[in-house]
Amino acid sequence: MKSLMKNRLAWPVIALAALLLLNQIFRPDFLSLRMQDGHLYGSIIDIMRNGAPTILIALGMTLVIATRGIDLSVGAVVAIAGAASCAYIAASPEPASPVTAAMAVLIAVLAGLLLGVWNGFLVSTVGVQPIIATLVLMTAGRGIAQLITGGQIVSVSNDHYKSIGAGYLFTLPVSILITAAVFVLAAVLTRRTALGILIEAVGINPVASRLAGLRSRNIIWIVYVFSAVCAAIAGLMISSNVTAADANNAGLYIEMDAILAVVIGGTSLAGGRYTLAGTVIGAFIIQTLTTTVYTLGIPPEVTLVFKALVVITVCLLQAPKARNLLRSLKAAPKPGTKEKVAI
Repeated sequence: MKSLMKNRLAWPVIALAALLLLNQIFRPDFLSLRMQDGHLYGSIIDIMRNGAPTILIALGMTLVIATRGIDLSVGAVVAIAGAASCAYIAASPEPASPVTAAMAVLIAVLAGLLLGVWNGFLVSTVGVQPIIATLVLMTAGRGIAQLITGGQIVSVSNDHYKSIGAGYLFTLPVSILITAAVFVLAAVLTRRTALGILIEAVGINPVASRLAGLRSRNIIWIVYVFSAVCAAIAGLMISSNVTAADANNAGLYIEMDAILAVVIGGTSLAGGRYTLAGTVIGAFIIQTLTTTVYTLGIPPEVTLVFKALVVITVCLLQAPKARNLLRSLKAAPKPGTKEKVAI
């Protein structure tokens, strides 16, 4: 049991289970699933579907943080990707065509790829601090998205495009399947190849890895490109779900939820070792918190405070110093008892 509790995923799993149990107490049908019109419905499915964009962005953020970096521009990339895809569909002569939807997806992914290359160039080649390099795009990105949409909310009507965020396949939402595919791809590339070890090496000691002959610049470039592409796919999900591009509000503050998911999942902001599974659990905690707020009837004005308290509690339980303090309090002798003196 003690060895199990030392696992980095132990406390996030306990926190998620506690939140689900709390919701089940207040809503007896919370964990129930039902099949309707060949589609699977339920609160758990809603949490997974609504949390899919956050999970995607958090996966990319995990690899960036593992290299001692940070990517604050993911929210702006979400807005740019959604704006570019919807603007293309709206301007197309055949806005309802599947070819138009496919081209819109390609444009959004390419936009994310280019933005990731830009971030990677500033961090790995120019040597700009990651927080400053990505802050540049975070600030300018929404302006770029506003230029693409002309400062308006661009609505589109394309069932093929809508299916990305609101469609179903094999009884499950398409967004969940896309997220699962990206997770599997990232897990295979980082845990079944040398890429994961190289990322950890760069995060643990960049100087030593460079002196050992490791091309740390290429590794850093790769993780920023991956992060931006994940954000672009998340932008497609968000915009297709509402069949519109809102450059001002799409993906707003989603970078904060992604960073919280990574930290809650057990990945250190100091870089080095990371856990993709923990990140997914952390993202589920964030999304379940939002659902719990509505379930408990907590006023919207204190929602962020409630979420912050839960996040702080989970992070404290994960902190080594906090765990050592709890163990020392548990091991301390009770008042009125005498300690045995060894002779």
